Amino acid sequence: MNIKITYHSGIYTLEAKQQLNCDLQTAWDFFGTPENLQAITPNNMGFEITSGADGKIYPGKIITYTISIFPVIKSKWVTEITQIAMLQYFIDEQRNGPYTLWHHEHHFENKNNGVLMTDIVSYKLPAGFLGRSFAGKMVAKKLKEIFSFRYEVLHNRFA
Repeated sequence: MNIKITYHSGIYTLEAKQQLNCDLQTAWDFFGTPENLQAITPNNMGFEITSGADGKIYPGKIITYTISIFPVIKSKWVTEITQIAMLQYFIDEQRNGPYTLWHHEHHFENKNNGVLMTDIVSYKLPAGFLGRSFAGKMVAKKLKEIFSFRYEVLHNRFA
């Protein structure tokens, strides 16, 4: 898996790419079902969907979670599915939660007899310079761990 994080104008951008050994519809169906988030999130994060897990995604769908961002610190998180282009991409954005900004693009394309999935996450930490100074590297490391975990789960699922 290729994961990189860049920083520009107060915003971090994580980009992760993974080749999935499945067809586009299978990948879309898996990622378009919110309850599957549980399977691709590390257990030590205490991730739990509290509403919106039922059914498929659609523009305007609100999904709420609790998650442990850091050990013993639980956070409530509300995201909204803001845009969908069927079998191409969808975007979720944080409406309430630990970040000042969270914009997550999920892209899917037929490639190499499978699906190339690209995640682009733009995020901004709270507290400006202090947030970046105290938590910037720690959050980047945690996000890399989460996406590495996802890589392993998806590799095994779609192998």
